Amino acid sequence: MKKELSIALALLVSLFIYAFYRSEKTLVNELIMLVLPLDTYREIRSNINVIPLTGLMVFSLPGGLWIFCATTLSKDFYVRIRTYKLRLFPVPILFAIGLEFCQLLQFTNGRFDCWDVVSYGIFFLLAYFSYQFQDPQENLMSPFTLRGFTYLICLLSVYLAHVSY
Repeated sequence: MKKELSIALALLVSLFIYAFYRSEKTLVNELIMLVLPLDTYREIRSNINVIPLTGLMVFSLPGGLWIFCATTLSKDFYVRIRTYKLRLFPVPILFAIGLEFCQLLQFTNGRFDCWDVVSYGIFFLLAYFSYQFQDPQENLMSPFTLRGFTYLICLLSVYLAHVSY
């Protein structure tokens, strides 16, 4: 239960930062604006924005928290490819750092930020050392379970941070 609570709290902090401190063009904010009238959303944002957050908190912390959540969840899973059993815990950090380098090389939208990479590393290590590996681990795909679905949703939630232009 402690693990699930830390994951939920980390995702809520990330959502808070995205909803009230990041661009309205962020996908998660566009989804919020489908539910709330634009004036109401902007009024809530302006009232909350009086709480000062540093640039690192606004732009690097949510990615680090996502790495924490995804790594914590992935420690329970593996995938089998032929005779190889591949643990999934390195997937989130490899994915995030890969995206940063794609930004550096301008293969994708965004701007490379070394503080993002530092944040990813810190939260990866925190997740890695905070919770024990489940033994035996579950094969993510066979059988496909609610826990596996939750893990995949957490991985895909990174798309909610996408900024439309």
